[in-house]
Amino acid sequence: MIPVLSVRGLKVSIRTDEGNAEILDDIGLTLERGRILGVVGESGCGKSTLIRSIMGILPRAATVDAGEIWFEGENLLAFSEAELNDGVRSSRVGFIPQDPLLALNPVFKVGAQMLEIMRWHAPDNGLRGAARRRAHVERLVSLLKRMQVPDPETALERYPHQFSGGQRQRLLIAAALACAPGLVIADEPTTALDVTTQHQILLLLRELVAEFGISLLFVTHDFGVVAELCDDLCVIYAGQTVEAGAVQAILDAPSHPYTRALLACHPDRATTFLGIPGSVPSPLARPPGCLFAPRCIDAQALCLTGRPPQGQARSGAEVRCVKFA
Repeated sequence: MIPVLSVRGLKVSIRTDEGNAEILDDIGLTLERGRILGVVGESGCGKSTLIRSIMGILPRAATVDAGEIWFEGENLLAFSEAELNDGVRSSRVGFIPQDPLLALNPVFKVGAQMLEIMRWHAPDNGLRGAARRRAHVERLVSLLKRMQVPDPETALERYPHQFSGGQRQRLLIAAALACAPGLVIADEPTTALDVTTQHQILLLLRELVAEFGISLLFVTHDFGVVAELCDDLCVIYAGQTVEAGAVQAILDAPSHPYTRALLACHPDRATTFLGIPGSVPSPLARPPGCLFAPRCIDAQALCLTGRPPQGQARSGAEVRCVKFA
Protein backbone atom coordinates (compact mmCIF):
# COMPACT_ATOMS: atom_id res chain seq x y z
CA MET A 1 0.00 0.00 0.00
CA ILE A 2 1.29 3.45 -0.96
CA PRO A 3 1.88 5.68 2.11
CA VAL A 4 -0.29 8.76 2.41
CA LEU A 5 2.84 10.88 2.91
CA SER A 6 6.49 10.09 2.29
CA VAL A 7 9.24 12.68 2.67
CA ARG A 8 12.60 11.54 1.27
CA GLY A 9 15.95 13.27 1.68
CA LEU A 10 14.41 16.73 1.95
CA LYS A 11 16.88 19.62 2.07
CA VAL A 12 15.74 23.24 2.36
CA SER A 13 17.89 26.35 2.67
CA ILE A 14 17.08 30.04 3.04
CA ARG A 15 19.13 32.92 1.68
CA THR A 16 20.06 35.45 4.34
CA ASP A 17 22.32 38.49 4.54
CA GLU A 18 24.78 36.33 6.48
CA GLY A 19 24.82 33.48 3.97
CA ASN A 20 22.86 30.35 3.11
CA ALA A 21 21.03 28.88 6.12
CA GLU A 22 20.55 25.09 5.91
CA ILE A 23 17.19 24.67 7.66
CA LEU A 24 16.43 21.08 6.63
CA ASP A 25 19.23 18.63 5.89
CA ASP A 26 18.05 15.15 4.87
CA ILE A 27 14.62 14.89 6.49
CA GLY A 28 12.80 11.61 5.93
CA LEU A 29 9.48 10.31 7.28
CA THR A 30 6.61 8.04 6.26
CA LEU A 31 2.96 8.30 7.28
CA GLU A 32 0.74 5.31 6.55
CA ARG A 33 -2.98 5.60 5.89
CA GLY A 34 -5.12 5.79 9.00
CA ARG A 35 -2.18 6.30 11.36
CA ILE A 36 -0.92 9.18 13.48
CA LEU A 37 2.72 10.22 13.10
CA GLY A 38 4.26 12.43 15.77
CA VAL A 39 7.12 14.77 14.87
CA VAL A 40 9.22 15.82 17.88
CA GLY A 41 12.20 18.13 18.27
CA GLU A 42 13.39 21.26 20.05
CA SER A 43 12.56 24.73 18.82
CA GLY A 44 14.79 25.54 15.87
CA CYS A 45 15.01 21.95 14.62
CA GLY A 46 12.98 22.60 11.46
CA LYS A 47 9.48 21.36 12.34
CA SER A 48 7.71 24.46 11.00
CA THR A 49 9.81 24.46 7.82
CA LEU A 50 8.90 20.80 7.29
CA ILE A 51 5.19 21.67 7.53
CA ARG A 52 5.63 24.63 5.19
CA SER A 53 7.46 22.43 2.69
CA ILE A 54 4.62 19.90 2.64
CA MET A 55 1.99 22.63 2.26
CA GLY A 56 4.07 24.46 -0.36
CA ILE A 57 4.12 27.74 1.56
CA LEU A 58 7.84 28.29 2.05
CA PRO A 59 9.04 31.90 2.10
CA ARG A 60 10.32 33.32 -1.20
CA ALA A 61 13.93 33.25 0.02
CA ALA A 62 13.71 29.49 0.63
CA THR A 63 14.96 26.88 -1.83
CA VAL A 64 14.31 23.15 -1.91
CA ASP A 65 17.82 21.90 -2.67
CA ALA A 66 17.05 18.16 -2.77
CA GLY A 67 14.48 15.55 -1.89
CA GLU A 68 10.90 14.56 -2.65
CA ILE A 69 7.54 14.94 -0.91
CA TRP A 70 5.17 12.20 -2.06
CA PHE A 71 1.49 12.59 -1.18
CA GLU A 72 -0.89 9.83 -2.29
CA GLY A 73 1.52 8.80 -5.03
CA GLU A 74 2.26 12.32 -6.34
CA ASN A 75 5.38 14.42 -5.78
CA LEU A 76 4.14 17.72 -4.35
CA LEU A 77 7.39 19.45 -5.28
CA ALA A 78 6.42 19.04 -8.94
CA PHE A 79 3.13 20.92 -8.42
CA SER A 80 2.70 24.55 -9.41
CA GLU A 81 1.35 27.12 -6.96
CA ALA A 82 -2.04 27.02 -8.71
CA GLU A 83 -2.17 23.22 -8.61
CA LEU A 84 -1.37 23.17 -4.89
CA ASN A 85 -3.98 25.81 -4.15
CA ASP A 86 -6.71 24.27 -6.30
CA GLY A 87 -6.14 20.58 -5.67
CA VAL A 88 -4.17 20.03 -2.44
CA ARG A 89 -4.46 22.68 0.27
CA SER A 90 -7.60 22.29 2.40
CA SER A 91 -9.24 19.98 -0.17
CA ARG A 92 -6.81 17.05 0.31
CA VAL A 93 -4.55 18.32 3.10
CA GLY A 94 -6.14 20.00 6.11
CA PHE A 95 -4.24 22.11 8.62
CA ILE A 96 -4.77 22.77 12.34
CA PRO A 97 -2.63 25.75 13.46
CA GLN A 98 -1.04 26.21 16.86
CA ASP A 99 -2.85 29.31 18.10
CA PRO A 100 -6.60 29.31 17.37
CA LEU A 101 -7.04 32.94 18.42
CA LEU A 102 -4.45 34.18 15.92
CA ALA A 103 -5.71 31.85 13.19
CA LEU A 104 -9.25 33.27 13.28
CA ASN A 105 -9.95 36.81 12.07
CA PRO A 106 -11.55 38.68 15.00
CA VAL A 107 -13.73 40.95 12.81
CA PHE A 108 -15.53 38.17 10.91
CA LYS A 109 -17.99 35.61 12.20
CA VAL A 110 -16.55 32.10 12.39
CA GLY A 111 -19.20 30.83 9.96
CA ALA A 112 -18.14 33.29 7.28
CA GLN A 113 -14.50 32.23 7.66
CA MET A 114 -15.22 28.50 7.55
CA LEU A 115 -17.65 28.80 4.64
CA GLU A 116 -15.00 30.72 2.68
CA ILE A 117 -12.68 27.70 2.97
CA MET A 118 -15.43 25.40 1.70
CA ARG A 119 -16.39 27.79 -1.08
CA TRP A 120 -12.95 27.48 -2.65
CA HIS A 121 -11.88 23.97 -1.71
CA ALA A 122 -14.86 21.70 -0.99
CA PRO A 123 -16.23 19.43 -3.75
CA ASP A 124 -19.42 20.87 -5.25
CA ASN A 125 -21.19 17.48 -5.64
CA GLY A 126 -23.09 18.91 -8.56
CA LEU A 127 -24.62 21.72 -6.49
CA ARG A 128 -24.53 25.41 -7.32
CA GLY A 129 -25.41 28.71 -5.68
CA ALA A 130 -27.74 28.66 -2.67
CA ALA A 131 -28.05 24.85 -2.70
CA ARG A 132 -24.27 24.45 -2.42
CA ARG A 133 -24.10 26.97 0.42
CA ARG A 134 -26.88 25.18 2.31
CA ALA A 135 -25.01 21.89 1.95
CA HIS A 136 -21.85 23.53 3.29
CA VAL A 137 -23.71 25.00 6.28
CA GLU A 138 -25.27 21.61 7.04
CA ARG A 139 -21.86 19.93 6.95
CA LEU A 140 -20.33 22.56 9.24
CA VAL A 141 -23.16 22.27 11.76
CA SER A 142 -22.78 18.48 11.68
CA LEU A 143 -19.01 18.79 12.26
CA LEU A 144 -19.48 21.28 15.11
CA LYS A 145 -21.89 18.85 16.77
CA ARG A 146 -19.27 16.13 16.43
CA MET A 147 -16.66 18.50 17.90
CA GLN A 148 -19.00 19.07 20.86
CA VAL A 149 -19.17 22.83 20.28
CA PRO A 150 -22.08 24.25 22.34
CA ASP A 151 -25.14 25.37 20.32
CA PRO A 152 -23.67 24.41 16.93
CA GLU A 153 -26.66 25.83 15.04
CA THR A 154 -25.89 29.35 16.28
CA ALA A 155 -22.09 28.99 16.63
CA LEU A 156 -21.52 30.01 13.01
CA GLU A 157 -23.07 33.40 13.75
CA ARG A 158 -20.68 34.17 16.60
CA TYR A 159 -17.26 35.85 16.60
CA PRO A 160 -14.01 34.15 17.68
CA HIS A 161 -13.81 36.07 20.98
CA GLN A 162 -17.15 34.58 22.03
CA PHE A 163 -15.59 31.11 22.34
CA SER A 164 -13.15 29.70 24.89
CA GLY A 165 -9.67 28.56 23.86
CA GLY A 166 -10.70 24.91 23.73
CA GLN A 167 -13.82 25.73 21.72
CA ARG A 168 -11.79 27.77 19.22
CA GLN A 169 -9.46 24.82 18.76
CA ARG A 170 -12.49 22.60 18.07
CA LEU A 171 -13.64 25.12 15.47
CA LEU A 172 -10.29 24.87 13.69
CA ILE A 173 -10.39 21.08 13.78
CA ALA A 174 -13.83 21.26 12.15
CA ALA A 175 -12.46 23.69 9.54
CA ALA A 176 -9.57 21.31 8.79
CA LEU A 177 -12.06 18.47 8.20
CA ALA A 178 -14.67 20.52 6.35
CA CYS A 179 -13.46 19.61 2.84
CA ALA A 180 -12.92 15.90 3.70
CA PRO A 181 -9.10 15.77 3.33
CA GLY A 182 -7.14 12.53 3.47
CA LEU A 183 -4.30 14.08 5.49
CA VAL A 184 -4.44 16.56 8.36
CA ILE A 185 -1.36 18.37 9.67
CA ALA A 186 -1.57 19.62 13.26
CA ASP A 187 1.03 22.14 14.42
CA GLU A 188 1.15 21.81 18.23
CA PRO A 189 -2.62 22.39 18.52
CA THR A 190 -2.76 21.76 22.29
CA THR A 191 0.13 23.98 23.41
CA ALA A 192 -2.01 26.91 24.56
CA LEU A 193 -4.63 24.76 26.32
CA ASP A 194 -4.96 23.69 29.94
CA VAL A 195 -4.23 20.05 30.78
CA THR A 196 -7.86 18.93 30.98
CA THR A 197 -8.82 20.56 27.67
CA GLN A 198 -5.64 19.23 26.08
CA HIS A 199 -6.60 15.68 27.05
CA GLN A 200 -10.09 16.15 25.59
CA ILE A 201 -8.69 17.45 22.30
CA LEU A 202 -6.25 14.54 22.03
CA LEU A 203 -9.03 12.01 22.62
CA LEU A 204 -11.13 13.80 20.00
CA LEU A 205 -8.33 13.71 17.43
CA ARG A 206 -7.77 9.99 18.01
CA GLU A 207 -11.50 9.32 17.51
CA LEU A 208 -11.65 11.48 14.37
CA VAL A 209 -8.76 9.64 12.71
CA ALA A 210 -10.65 6.36 13.06
CA GLU A 211 -14.07 7.83 12.26
CA PHE A 212 -13.12 9.81 9.14
CA GLY A 213 -10.34 7.51 7.94
CA ILE A 214 -7.79 10.30 7.83
CA SER A 215 -4.04 10.28 8.50
CA LEU A 216 -2.63 12.77 11.00
CA LEU A 217 0.81 14.40 11.10
CA PHE A 218 1.11 15.78 14.62
CA VAL A 219 3.93 18.19 15.50
CA THR A 220 4.69 18.60 19.19
CA HIS A 221 7.36 19.13 21.86
CA ASP A 222 5.70 16.84 24.36
CA PHE A 223 6.52 13.14 24.58
CA GLY A 224 3.53 12.73 26.88
CA VAL A 225 1.28 13.80 24.01
CA VAL A 226 3.12 11.45 21.67
CA ALA A 227 2.63 8.50 24.03
CA GLU A 228 -1.08 9.24 24.38
CA LEU A 229 -1.94 9.99 20.75
CA CYS A 230 0.57 8.75 18.17
CA ASP A 231 1.20 5.40 16.47
CA ASP A 232 4.58 6.31 14.98
CA LEU A 233 7.30 8.79 15.82
CA CYS A 234 9.86 10.86 13.94
CA VAL A 235 12.48 12.65 16.05
CA ILE A 236 14.27 15.48 14.24
CA TYR A 237 17.31 17.47 15.26
CA ALA A 238 18.91 20.40 13.42
CA GLY A 239 16.94 19.62 10.29
CA GLN A 240 17.70 15.89 10.23
CA THR A 241 15.66 12.81 11.07
CA VAL A 242 17.65 11.11 13.85
CA GLU A 243 15.20 8.37 14.88
CA ALA A 244 11.97 7.06 13.39
CA GLY A 245 9.77 4.09 14.14
CA ALA A 246 6.84 2.82 16.19
CA VAL A 247 6.08 5.00 19.21
CA GLN A 248 6.01 2.29 21.84
CA ALA A 249 9.23 0.69 20.59
CA ILE A 250 11.08 4.02 20.77
CA LEU A 251 9.65 4.97 24.16
CA ASP A 252 10.57 1.57 25.59
CA ALA A 253 14.08 1.53 24.10
CA PRO A 254 15.20 4.92 22.69
CA SER A 255 18.33 4.41 20.62
CA HIS A 256 19.61 7.81 19.51
CA PRO A 257 21.35 9.88 22.25
CA TYR A 258 19.14 12.86 21.37
CA THR A 259 15.94 10.85 21.81
CA ARG A 260 17.19 9.60 25.17
CA ALA A 261 18.11 13.15 26.21
CA LEU A 262 14.68 14.49 25.24
CA LEU A 263 12.93 11.75 27.17
CA ALA A 264 15.13 12.45 30.20
CA CYS A 265 13.85 16.04 30.15
CA HIS A 266 10.20 14.99 30.43
CA PRO A 267 8.75 15.83 33.88
CA ASP A 268 7.87 12.17 34.46
CA ARG A 269 11.51 11.15 34.05
CA ALA A 270 13.61 14.24 34.79
CA THR A 271 15.86 14.16 37.86
CA THR A 272 17.31 17.68 37.41
CA PHE A 273 16.31 20.98 35.83
CA LEU A 274 19.43 21.21 33.66
CA GLY A 275 17.91 19.87 30.43
CA ILE A 276 20.22 19.15 27.50
CA PRO A 277 23.50 21.12 27.68
CA GLY A 278 24.22 23.42 24.76
CA SER A 279 21.82 24.45 21.99
CA VAL A 280 20.75 23.49 18.49
CA PRO A 281 23.52 24.51 16.06
CA SER A 282 22.93 27.54 13.86
CA PRO A 283 21.77 26.68 10.32
CA LEU A 284 24.46 29.12 9.16
CA ALA A 285 27.28 27.14 10.79
CA ARG A 286 26.65 23.42 11.03
CA PRO A 287 29.40 21.32 12.69
CA PRO A 288 31.32 19.05 10.28
CA GLY A 289 30.41 15.70 11.86
CA CYS A 290 27.29 14.47 13.61
CA LEU A 291 25.12 17.52 14.29
CA PHE A 292 24.35 16.34 17.82
CA ALA A 293 27.97 15.47 18.67
CA PRO A 294 28.78 18.79 20.47
CA ARG A 295 25.97 18.03 22.97
CA CYS A 296 26.24 14.24 23.09
CA ILE A 297 27.65 12.55 26.19
CA ASP A 298 28.47 9.45 24.10
CA ALA A 299 30.33 11.28 21.31
CA GLN A 300 33.46 9.62 19.94
CA ALA A 301 36.24 10.95 17.71
CA LEU A 302 34.47 9.39 14.71
CA CYS A 303 31.37 11.45 15.45
CA LEU A 304 33.26 14.70 14.91
CA THR A 305 34.52 13.96 11.41
CA GLY A 306 31.65 12.64 9.29
CA ARG A 307 27.87 12.65 9.10
CA PRO A 308 26.54 9.30 10.35
CA PRO A 309 24.38 7.23 7.97
CA GLN A 310 21.01 5.73 8.84
CA GLY A 311 21.10 2.40 10.65
CA GLN A 312 18.58 0.18 12.40
CA ALA A 313 18.20 -0.43 16.12
CA ARG A 314 16.98 -3.64 17.74
CA SER A 315 13.63 -1.94 18.29
CA GLY A 316 13.23 -1.70 14.52
CA ALA A 317 13.62 2.07 14.54
CA GLU A 318 15.79 3.80 11.95
CA VAL A 319 18.58 5.66 13.74
CA ARG A 320 21.15 8.18 12.48
CA CYS A 321 24.10 7.29 14.72
CA VAL A 322 27.53 5.67 14.22
CA LYS A 323 26.58 3.00 16.76
CA PHE A 324 24.01 1.62 14.34
CA ALA A 325 25.78 2.22 11.03
